[in-house]
Amino acid sequence: MKSQKRENRAPNVAETGNTLHASPGFASSTNQRVVFVLVPHFSMIAFSSAIEPLRIANRLSEMELYRWLVLSPEGETTLASNGVVLQVDGAIDKFARLEDSAPDRGDIVLVCGGVGSERYRNPALSAWLRRVKVRSNFFGALCTGTSVLAAAGVLDGYRCVIHWESLDGFAEAYPDIDVSADLYEIDRNLLTCAGGTAALDMMLHLIAEQHGSYLATQISEQCLADRVRDPYDHQRLSLCARLGVHNPKVLSAIEFMEAHVENPISVTELSNYVGLSSRQLERLFVNHLGVLPSQYYLEVRLRRARHLLRQSDMSIVEVAMACGFVSASHFSKCFRELYGRSPREERRSH
Repeated sequence: MKSQKRENRAPNVAETGNTLHASPGFASSTNQRVVFVLVPHFSMIAFSSAIEPLRIANRLSEMELYRWLVLSPEGETTLASNGVVLQVDGAIDKFARLEDSAPDRGDIVLVCGGVGSERYRNPALSAWLRRVKVRSNFFGALCTGTSVLAAAGVLDGYRCVIHWESLDGFAEAYPDIDVSADLYEIDRNLLTCAGGTAALDMMLHLIAEQHGSYLATQISEQCLADRVRDPYDHQRLSLCARLGVHNPKVLSAIEFMEAHVENPISVTELSNYVGLSSRQLERLFVNHLGVLPSQYYLEVRLRRARHLLRQSDMSIVEVAMACGFVSASHFSKCFRELYGRSPREERRSH
């Protein structure tokens, strides 16, 4: 008996009828347009992780569920952070001017940022984003594009996320904006993701809301992703995975250190918190990490300072205070001992 030939494709969305309704704001439609705005040194992995699920959705459904437009502020070719130069479809003023390209209520507009986006300023782009916020149904950012939105003044009252490496600087620069270290956040008509492959998770969530969980799962398999991550999954690996340390007392102490950078506590207080004597805690740190708790704590604070120097406009004194140093001179001395250059030289190099 001849075996019946199986059709190797995902069921059409209309065939499954499997559509989620958790976010009523996402309308299920075909030919949904997603507009990507690239700023200099944008993250290629975030951009690719966002646009590829749309292409795969079209292929698997055998329908044009999505189309996309790639723009830059002036229509110029745009350099990604990995050195690749990308040709875009046009400039944002063209997008606003042409009737068939004008943002409408069904569009999703996403700014893709990357290295240095926290310092990127473009008044024309900021003004355009303020108009987009009012006119488009959904707007948002990939990776550090969240900083571009914040600089444009369109994030007031919203929850958002940003890449963990930029989180400290963002929180210092915009203390009134509710930002977190989640993978992605969908707050009403705002979509933000932390960058990297978190863009894939956010777009799969969007596709599931619009066209069903089955299609989203099939796209995930095509991308060799073993699951669609929850928005509240952590961006970073666990301390245990990052450090290769499994002792619960050591991990608890480090978590407490990272939560108390601006107002450091003493080793005695830290020991009391984890339920050990200072000598016991020191012995554990030396055995598992090769350093004393006080040395590790200092490095935690200096790593935070390094991020702030690279990603914020805070003065050296402000960075020192934000990382628990009583004076800029002491901060500079410690920083040079660990990194081999002064805080000012660190900032200048970036």
